[in-house]
This record gives sequence, structure tokens and C-alpha cells, in this order.
Amino acid sequence: MLPTHLNVGVMLSGYLLVMGYLAIGLRTLRRHPTKSAHITGTRGRRTRRGWPGLVRQVISTAIGGYALLMAVVVGYYHGVAGLGGGFLASASTGSATLVGIALPVYFVASWLAERRHSRRSADGARRRPR
Repeated sequence: MLPTHLNVGVMLSGYLLVMGYLAIGLRTLRRHPTKSAHITGTRGRRTRRGWPGLVRQVISTAIGGYALLMAVVVGYYHGVAGLGGGFLASASTGSATLVGIALPVYFVASWLAERRHSRRSADGARRRPR
């Protein structure tokens, strides 16, 4: 097992990297709001609208989040702490259960946010003089 100060250093470094990447992403979205609202990914495809687009976005976010969580769990507990076997099996099934419980809540919250956003933009379009 590693000393406490080394564990804290590893976790702090990872945290700062993730927060840095998120800050860069937010800065990019603020600089180019028209591009980020209509185009996603590196392929330049237009986003789907309606239910299919919302379901695709929520499912892809859940799968990506689960994959990232598993990478962190395997990397830290197997690579750094030296735990394996039963612990990793328990961590993967427990995380899958967590995603299964949180996914319906996330879907409803995303749907409400999108609905609220579309109503605001529709109200703004009606109020603008032509």
C-alpha cells in the first residue's frame, strides 16, 4: 500500500486534470456558441432533435460515464492499491446498479431541461419584432 501523501497526490493530480479539461470545454463552448449548439463531435453531423436525439444523448452519456468510472476504479484499485479479483467484480456490478438507478432520473431531468430551453426559445422568437 502506498503512503498517504502519495495517494493524496495521485488523487489531487487526477482531479486537477479532469477539472482542467472541463474548463477548456466550457471555454470552447462559450467562444463558439452557434457552432456548439448545432454540431456535435468531430464528424460535423447535425444533432438529432426530439425523442431519438434525447435518448441517444442520455444513453451515450451514461455509457461514457460508466466506462470512465471503470477506468478509474481499475486503474486505482488494481494498479495503485493492488486489490483485484472480487473487489473489481463487486465494483463493476455495483457501478452498473448505480447507473441503472440513476439513468431514469437523469433522463427525466434532461427532458425537463430541454423542454424548458425549447419553451424559452419559442417565447423569445414570438416576442421579437419582425
